[in-house]
Order: sequence, then C-alpha cells, then structure tokens
Amino acid sequence: MASVPDLRRGRAGGEAGSVRRAELPGAWTPGERPAAPAAIEERLAPVAEVFQALVLGTGDYVRKNGFRQAVLGLSGGIDSSLTAAIAVAALGPESVTGVSMPSRYTSEMSREDAAAVAENLGMPYLTVTIDGAFQATLEALAGPFAGREPDVTEENLQARIRGNILMALSNKFGWLVLTTGNKSEMSVGYSTLYGDMAGGFAVIKDVPKMLVYELAEHVNATAGREVIPRRVMERAPTAELRPNQTDQDSLPPYEVLDPILEAYVEEDRSLDEIAALGFERATVAEVLRMVDRAEYKRRQAPPGVRITERALGKDRRLPITNRYREPGTKRSQ
Repeated sequence: MASVPDLRRGRAGGEAGSVRRAELPGAWTPGERPAAPAAIEERLAPVAEVFQALVLGTGDYVRKNGFRQAVLGLSGGIDSSLTAAIAVAALGPESVTGVSMPSRYTSEMSREDAAAVAENLGMPYLTVTIDGAFQATLEALAGPFAGREPDVTEENLQARIRGNILMALSNKFGWLVLTTGNKSEMSVGYSTLYGDMAGGFAVIKDVPKMLVYELAEHVNATAGREVIPRRVMERAPTAELRPNQTDQDSLPPYEVLDPILEAYVEEDRSLDEIAALGFERATVAEVLRMVDRAEYKRRQAPPGVRITERALGKDRRLPITNRYREPGTKRSQ
C-alpha cells in the first residue's frame, strides 16, 4: 500500500505547518506596519463617486495591461471631452493624446472646442483631416454605388476612417485606443462597428447620456474653471456625419430615452409597464426594438467600467440570434 504524504509539512520540507513566505520589495514587515488612521473619510457625493470609479477603472485597465499611453478621438462633443478628462485624471496629461479628425461636415465650433479641451487638460493634441481618405473611398465605391442616393453608408464610412486612423496610431506608437461611446448610444446601437466603437477600452460605456452631462459639470466644478467649454454642454448632440445632423434626428431626446432604457435594461420592465410610467407607447416600442436589434454590436464592443446596477454585456446575457421580440414591438425587416 502506497504511503500517504504528510500534507502538514511545508513545500521545502520544513517543520509541520510551516509556510514559505514570499518577500515583496517594499512590503511592510509585521512589526513595522503603521497604524491605520482613526479618521473616516467623508463619503463622496454620487456623481463624484462615479467619476472616481471611472478614473480608477481606466487607470487600472491601462497600466495593468502593460500600456503607458492612451489615445482617443476628440470631436468637440461632450462624450469625448468627458472621456479625455477621465483619462487625464487617471493617467496624467502627458500620457493621453487627443486626435481631431475633421471632415467636410465638421463645424468650426467643434474644431475650436476640441482644441480647447486638449489645451485645458494639458494633453498632446493632433489633427488628422479625413476628407481626402473619405473622398478616395467614395471614388473607389462610385461604381458599385452608382444610381443610389447617399445614406447611412457614407456616414459610417467617415466613422470607420477615424477608427482606422486611431488604430494606426495605436499600432505605430503602442497607445491604447479609448472609445468614447456612452451607455445610451450603446443600448440602442447608435454607434458604428469598426468606427467609433474601435478601440481597446470603452471608458464611459456604462454611463447614460444624462449622467455624462452631470459628470462634465463635476469636472468643471472640481477644477474651478471651464475645462469642458460651456457651449459643449449646451449645444445639441451631433455626430456631424451629414449637414445639420443632430442625435435627435434618430433618437428620442435623451431625457426621454434614458429613463426608458433604465426601465428596460436595468429593471427588466415590459413595454406595457414602461408605457404605464407615462411614456408614449410608440416611442417605448421603438426604443425596445432598437435595443434588441443592437445586441450583436454590443458583443463586439471593448470592455469598460461598470457604474450602474446592470451593465450591458455580461450583466444582461441575451442570445444574439433569437426570434423573440417584446410583445408590441416590430421585428426588423
């Protein structure tokens, strides 16, 4: 009969019950550890707590995955402005590069505001114009597209050119690309695969749009100055992928959209239950349809910091391919 090993002995054959102790550089020895301070820190306000969570999560993800530098597109909009502020707080201004990628549809206001955010944060700033690449792509596709009017295809081409530029900078310099989409957009699929979704870490992917505004206000209040220009917060949100475009051309106002999304995504309420809260039934049905339809996009999004009770992704597991639709919503054709 084989003998049973004495599991009480240490790995190095020491006395029974002994444990090999790893000596860590700079670690306190038991007798040297300072006493914990008696004071208890004051609890942060909810918005401040969210901001610190985003800063901590971003810094940890970048550094612990071996990156020293990050890069993001700076459009002059509130989402990219907030993402830049979080990244700078997490990594330091010298470690975050902002890139403006104007097209023929980019307003002078957007260019000025993007440059102002970069200057206010003290971060490096590049401008790479995409109009030449966009025109060359349109010309390359002129044959297959002949006889068809411009539509969302041409809009998405611009977003994908921008994603390509950011990924090229990432490859060349070893920078991690930070994406700038928020939870409201990701929920309904108001984003472009391989375009504005391209990157390694999605800083505000779990932050609803209305909370984005609150966090931007927090950034300015904490700094005691306008880090994010006031007009960035006051202008109508826009992707600027066609003339005079605003988000509300495709979506309900965010003050309507966000509570519908919270009820559906985080609280699992049905169409009837959400409509009973006072929302127009047709609007609720359309929002739910968009959420269900965009599941395949969300599966291809980079990870990000979770700050709500239920984040998109692993907290809300739905099969990409299924025939189920919330009763009362229309199936996509």
